[in-house]
Amino acid sequence: MDYFTIKDLEKISGIKAHTIRIWEQRYEFLKPNRTDTNIRCYSNEDLKKVLNIAFLNKYGFKISHIDKMNEAEREKKILSLSDEKAQYERVVNDLVKFMIDVEVEKFEEILENQIQLTGVELMITKVIFPFMEKIGILWVTNHINPAQEHLVSNLIRQKLIVGIDKIVIDEKSNKSVLLFLPEGEFHELGLLFVCYLLKRKGIYPFYLGANMPIKDVQYLVDLKKPSYIYTHLTSVGKNFSFDKFLSEINKRFTNTPLVLSGLLANTYEKKIPQHVQFKKTLAEVMDFVAKL
Repeated sequence: MDYFTIKDLEKISGIKAHTIRIWEQRYEFLKPNRTDTNIRCYSNEDLKKVLNIAFLNKYGFKISHIDKMNEAEREKKILSLSDEKAQYERVVNDLVKFMIDVEVEKFEEILENQIQLTGVELMITKVIFPFMEKIGILWVTNHINPAQEHLVSNLIRQKLIVGIDKIVIDEKSNKSVLLFLPEGEFHELGLLFVCYLLKRKGIYPFYLGANMPIKDVQYLVDLKKPSYIYTHLTSVGKNFSFDKFLSEINKRFTNTPLVLSGLLANTYEKKIPQHVQFKKTLAEVMDFVAKL
């Protein structure tokens, strides 16, 4: 796909489709093309423009004022905002724009700058997590090429691994956590961030990584006897059965609790097995680690 629908713009920018239509009627900054069936379609440039306009409007600029600005003036106004929340949101929008244009070097430069300014943890919580939420929306609407997603995900993954390696543990905990992703799950970013939090707290992480058969996980659990098992489910394969996975976990790991976070934890509505804990938000994940 090489265009966005008005619903895509609504989800990514946070501006209601009805409002976007009004903007088109009253102002000059947005003039979408139309399909053969007269449906609005928006280009990459349109998306970036709406992100900028929505951002400025959110932080106090009237649409009528924004309409009179050219793109360079809008960018200058965006850079001038000193509010901390606005600055983080600007960085997130920049990452989206650079990903859309496959500007990999600029994308990486932003990550490096954020690490230097705030450290790995704030970069992840204030920038990367909101960015990945927007990318999740793009992924669902099929308007991001898998190659784009892999490029940016691998860059983020590299930064996380470097951050984990650089942690110096001053006081070691007597607890340990075994981290893995089941077969068919390859999205490591959430799991790597948990690994970072654990190591920073002095808790040893046995990090197995992605696409691990449960029988191999059981072997290491029996061998190392961790305090907890941890997994993060984002987008598993078509043959993955969440019910079967939970049943097998409950059967194999009766003495070791499993903690599960990620998108699937938010959508599961059935009874949760006795030895499984769901962490449905980033705040719950960080609270779990803090209390270990």
